Amino acid sequence: MSVILASASPRRKELLGFIVSDFECIPADIDETIPDGVSAEESAEYLACRKAGFIAESHPSDVVIGSDTVVVYDGKVFGKPESEEDAERMLRALSGKVHKVITGVCICCGGKKKSFSETTEVEFFELSDDEIKDYIATGSPMDKAGAYGIQDGSFLPAKSIKGDYFNVVGLPAARLKRELAAFI
Repeated sequence: MSVILASASPRRKELLGFIVSDFECIPADIDETIPDGVSAEESAEYLACRKAGFIAESHPSDVVIGSDTVVVYDGKVFGKPESEEDAERMLRALSGKVHKVITGVCICCGGKKKSFSETTEVEFFELSDDEIKDYIATGSPMDKAGAYGIQDGSFLPAKSIKGDYFNVVGLPAARLKRELAAFI
């Protein structure tokens, strides 16, 4: 039995490496459209299960871990920005505010499935126009939910974090370690 991370994210790969020493990464090429009736809070777990299920179909005897992270502010989901303008819109909305970072995780193997989500609250400092523009110019926001990486040393927006820091990076490593041990 092998472990497969259904993701191409270098951040998730690094975090899973804290838990599992030997695993393979296979990105799940799925439609990430959220159907009507799935709340903002449920969307990350929904997508994590879609990703894990997609890879598990062709690897039924392996442990497949799918994950998805969303930022939720004012009832709206902020996924990865579609453009620099979209990134700017997200960062301006989050500036000086508290938002939720929700990571959904799904573990599949041999027809068994376990899914959960972890929520971390993040409060941003007020961000200046220059901070936002300079950060967007690095290109870093473009592949991250909410248009920011909490781990990006050149951009330090967080005033406070309530919950799992690694969850904000992209994988709730401490909880996943425990859930994976109980699953296997």
